[in-house]
Amino acid sequence: MNTSDNGTSNVYVPGASGPVDVIDSARSTLAVEIEALKALSGRLDRTFVRAVDILLACPGRVVVSGIGKSGHIARKVAATFASTGTPAFFVHAAEAVHGDLGMITANDVLVTISYSGTTAELLTIVPVVKRLGSPLIAITGNADSELAQLADVHLDASVPQEACPLNLAPTASTTTALALGDALAVACLEARGFGPEDFARSHPGGALGRRLLTHVSDVMRTGKDVPIVPITASVTEALVEITRKSMGMTVVVDGDRVVGIFTDGDLRRLIEREGDIRNLTVVAGMTRNPLHIGPDALATEAAARMDDNRKNQLLVLDATGRLVGALHTHDLMAAKVL
Repeated sequence: MNTSDNGTSNVYVPGASGPVDVIDSARSTLAVEIEALKALSGRLDRTFVRAVDILLACPGRVVVSGIGKSGHIARKVAATFASTGTPAFFVHAAEAVHGDLGMITANDVLVTISYSGTTAELLTIVPVVKRLGSPLIAITGNADSELAQLADVHLDASVPQEACPLNLAPTASTTTALALGDALAVACLEARGFGPEDFARSHPGGALGRRLLTHVSDVMRTGKDVPIVPITASVTEALVEITRKSMGMTVVVDGDRVVGIFTDGDLRRLIEREGDIRNLTVVAGMTRNPLHIGPDALATEAAARMDDNRKNQLLVLDATGRLVGALHTHDLMAAKVL
């Protein structure tokens, strides 16, 4: 297969009658699928509401099943439900008839996806599930099919044609089934008031999870890793502590009380102002009332506070004002909060 060098989107296939414009082909595919989704949107009615009511009332889990291309869609729909507040899992229809049917209980809801509505494996498991008393929601493209007739709720996912030019490969039909599954999951999400923090709890490894679940106490430096000098320390002693702890600053304390912070920037300003700093104490250059935050605050809040104040360091104080840790922007970067 060769692509022409004349700037067109034509692809030449040996033995074909002529070149294929792949951009036109792609646009045609998208147009067919867009029209299928528009038609689906126009068909939504009280039947969809009943399906959502069943899902919201489910005391167990939503079990999504299918086979072939519909099985791939069913697996994704189950994953979408599970990650948006509706406990769900996928059961392969072929595996269900060989033992996995035992995973489904009377407290569950079964959602089946089959465009024809005549998939033998699904029709084998449906009577067993219905005997358990589990509600059945069927997503098919044929309202007269056996699967649709057996369902407590049938959702019409029919399409006028597939995007495949042979009208054979599931394309528009699988897109429609997937979109319908997404619509069910999102409707349940909104009905439950599922928010960003709920989403983060089911995605702790993702960026959102890190931002919403990571607290200052999870990433702050503590104990001997926090640079500290007494109020009587010389500037030289403070520099040694800054260098040793690699935070670009040191906390200045009077006993257990924080009185200030001495940073690299404070040092430069002190030299500019005083010149000879060898006999000065850290008090001469420290910043009083340093920026701070509580250990229970979100790490994202700490990042915003440092950003708003153009600071690279942030002290962590408890409710009584006692120093419990310190943060550097590098700590937030290492935790992938930034």
